[in-house]
Amino acid sequence: MTTHAINETEMPDALMLGGFPLLQTTAENLANQLGKVLDTKEQHLLFFANTNFIVKCQSLQKKMSAVNTLIVNDGIGVDIGTWLIHRKKFPENLNGTDFIPRYLSSVKDKASVFLFGAKPSIAQRAAHTLKSTYGVNVVGTCDGYEQAKNASQLIADMNMSGANIILVAMGNPAQEKWILEHHHRLNASVFIGVGALFDFLAGDKPRAPRLVQKFRMEWFYRLCLEPTRLMRRYTLDIAIFLTLCIRTANDSNTKIQPN
Repeated sequence: MTTHAINETEMPDALMLGGFPLLQTTAENLANQLGKVLDTKEQHLLFFANTNFIVKCQSLQKKMSAVNTLIVNDGIGVDIGTWLIHRKKFPENLNGTDFIPRYLSSVKDKASVFLFGAKPSIAQRAAHTLKSTYGVNVVGTCDGYEQAKNASQLIADMNMSGANIILVAMGNPAQEKWILEHHHRLNASVFIGVGALFDFLAGDKPRAPRLVQKFRMEWFYRLCLEPTRLMRRYTLDIAIFLTLCIRTANDSNTKIQPN
């Protein structure tokens, strides 16, 4: 598996983990940064790096480094990996399920949002929640199945809708691949890979109780609900994740050693 290592000195506000530069930022600062992007209309891509992202998106590192990509920490597994490699902590946990509604609420006066992905009817119900609960202007939806087969028509629909924020819910690494492949054909400014967000907003999947979230055990709650789908992610893939973190850290240390 090849990687494209980015020198940490090029991104002083980031910590390298598994070959990816993860920003050391807060939800407030990130929301402000992405709010300004809507004014400048310069394209930015936002990805949430949990352990699954680190493992599944290795081959996309070079493409991500070639555009304005923001990658932020998501989950206790990434926190553990960062502590093992850097002996540092992130200011706070940034998961998309909590951050995205907060961000969209903060920019609702200038945001036009298009929802793409998930099973049929899920995006429409998620759009209803964003409109009714958060006051977000949702200008279009498209599921990730039959409606998504004609990419050219989908891109035309997104552009015609006037969306300046596009949320893509296809899971890792499909959502990242789609955004990296198609963003240059779109007029939107902000592209975000959102994972299972639409399912949560639509009420199709429950969030963990607040106490479980507080103790950073939401991953275990989801594993109990979907053991068949998630067992590998939280067993074998965790071992792969830690191996990648250690290997890329060793590679970086080797490269900066003086001759």
